Amino acid sequence: MTFMQSTKRYMSIMLTALFLLTTVTSVHAQASMIGTQEVITNEQVSVDREALKSMLSDEAVQEKMASMGVSPDQVEQRINSLTADELAYFNAQLDEAPAGAGILGVIVLFLVIFIITDLLCATNIYKFVNCINR
Repeated sequence: MTFMQSTKRYMSIMLTALFLLTTVTSVHAQASMIGTQEVITNEQVSVDREALKSMLSDEAVQEKMASMGVSPDQVEQRINSLTADELAYFNAQLDEAPAGAGILGVIVLFLVIFIITDLLCATNIYKFVNCINR
């Protein structure tokens, strides 16, 4: 074999191996259309979560929660675990509440969130609330 033939043979083996390696490991991406309603729903969920978290930042709410033995971290974890429907329901309740009942409404809202997450076995803060999945 001449030098040129051995080089061609070596190059063809390397190119074949490279071709097989790239075709076997290639990942097929699939693009699809996302509906406007789906994008709006996803954004609304994040807006609802942020609205509830911003209410938690109120000093009076934090003091009341602390007096009940609930930390802001627990409230934030519970807010993050709520479904889109639950978030929409709670924000609708807050929007309908009278203006003077803001802090009281927020506290009641968080207590309801705590009870729901206790019922769903996500947490166990209140001893009088039994988990429905057991």
